Amino acid sequence: MHRRLPKRGFTPLTRKDYAIVNLGQLDIFESASSVDAAALLKSGLISGVRDGIKVLATGDLTKALTIKAHKFSAAAKEKILAAGGTVEEI
Repeated sequence: MHRRLPKRGFTPLTRKDYAIVNLGQLDIFESASSVDAAALLKSGLISGVRDGIKVLATGDLTKALTIKAHKFSAAAKEKILAAGGTVEEI
């Protein structure tokens, strides 16, 4: 009988599902522009905001951008500030 029942696992009810954006993808925006959820949706980098937007440090950022997101990895913050940009947590 136990072989016939599917394994379901446990998914916490408080789990957050973030839309992921890598720094290399943000290079399509113009220098000194503001990048927020609306700009990411318009450019097609994310399909929806979900529980928030998280910026990861994969890739390099060559322009100074003002990035507004819900979460940033520590390495992503360093790379953004090193490029001359600013970080704003929503």
